[in-house]
Amino acid sequence: MRLPALEPANAPEKSRELLTDIIARNGSAGTMVSTMAHSPALLQGYLDLSRALKRVKLPRALSEKISLAAQEWIGCGTCLAAHTEAARANGVSDSDIVLARQGTAVDPREAALIGFAVRVLAEPSGISDDDVAGLRAHGWSDRVIADVVGVVSLNLLTGAFNLVAGIQPARPNGA
Repeated sequence: MRLPALEPANAPEKSRELLTDIIARNGSAGTMVSTMAHSPALLQGYLDLSRALKRVKLPRALSEKISLAAQEWIGCGTCLAAHTEAARANGVSDSDIVLARQGTAVDPREAALIGFAVRVLAEPSGISDDDVAGLRAHGWSDRVIADVVGVVSLNLLTGAFNLVAGIQPARPNGA
């Protein structure tokens, strides 16, 4: 890893408080969160955004498909592995995981939203009134459209951080 994970004792004061609380509640903080502790502002921002986005108006399976599409584009293997596991836990089939990583879905309504998410990540300046109108025509609300921007933003934050920090996915035994 380029940036080492920090134990609470070695973290800046605000990060120490946050890590101690996370460990007390969950038993551990995880590599990414412990590494984000180098920056108390980043760690606090990540935790706040992550908590807030648990209230998005998207079904969890669809949110995971959006995350898979975003992480495929970003190229974070750690995030891809985590979102693949979460997608499966939320009933997403292997074939739907493959499609999501390609930025699409079998269902045209979901495909429109997933494709939009990739464009939010890759070319936000190219999104037009017609693009938003197309999502509305598929029945997506303005709240969902806004929520997608949040989900994509969180994925960019985590994926970019993991790549910069050098956090790699765990290798299976013997690999």
